[in-house]
Amino acid sequence: MSNHSLGLSPVLPLTSFGNVLMFLFSIALAAAIVFLNMSVFLSILLNKALRSENRLMYMLSTCFSDICSGVSYCYVGVLDVRDSYNSPTRTYYIAPTFLGLSYMAILAAQADRYHAVAAPFKYSQRMTRNRTILVILAYWVYAFIIVAVNNLVTVGVAKRVTGIGTFVGNIFTVIIMIGLNIRLFLIAKFQLQREQPSAERDSKRSSVNLIVVVAVFFLGAWLPIFIHIIVCNFVGSTCYSFKNEGTDPLRILPRVNAVLTPLLYIRGCAALRETLFTKVWRHCCRRR
Repeated sequence: MSNHSLGLSPVLPLTSFGNVLMFLFSIALAAAIVFLNMSVFLSILLNKALRSENRLMYMLSTCFSDICSGVSYCYVGVLDVRDSYNSPTRTYYIAPTFLGLSYMAILAAQADRYHAVAAPFKYSQRMTRNRTILVILAYWVYAFIIVAVNNLVTVGVAKRVTGIGTFVGNIFTVIIMIGLNIRLFLIAKFQLQREQPSAERDSKRSSVNLIVVVAVFFLGAWLPIFIHIIVCNFVGSTCYSFKNEGTDPLRILPRVNAVLTPLLYIRGCAALRETLFTKVWRHCCRRR
């Protein structure tokens, strides 16, 4: 099948200055997602101390799924692609799954930080590094089981399963994420303040503040599309109102968040920043 029959043309016809800017923005966004997340991913892998921290393992998972999102955006965002069930240019539910995996990683990281600061003794006994890796593997396997199911059943069944699952999942996970964020904010503001000054207290506060800020930006980028999907499920209409993925602002926002998240990680974690500048970016950044 030819590229023309598949509609694999640029996201918009390159016939006006605005369309060219949109095309270049899509390319720059995909490149920025891959570059920044790959930089953070390599920084964690190159630092043994970072790899030993559970919270950094969730960060590693987020970066990997966002790298895959950036690569897939080179297709769904740069080209004229409509990633729906009946579209000949669809990605068979793979591209949105990478975005969903980032969402699950942030949610798991929130729960991990809450457990770590609310019950540190039980956390140290229960959440070993191997168990953290098992949690990460579990939601990756679950996500691709859903992908397999959606591709094995008929389109009608896939729409019903995904519609119900997405509707219920969006409501409950957003409520849980907002609740955890409020609880973590209160812990960072009041509970940790009562502890004696120490390196451990500062580390806890830093990790809690980082995941709170990351989750706030994440919710800001994801809530518009969540609300849109929930409304579409209520009224029973299609959720695709734009020409393609690359011109839909509701689907661009989560990709923009995939750029912001590694920047927040770099800003909020001194050890990660040091490794990034001295090992990953050592050829373009001098050690301070």
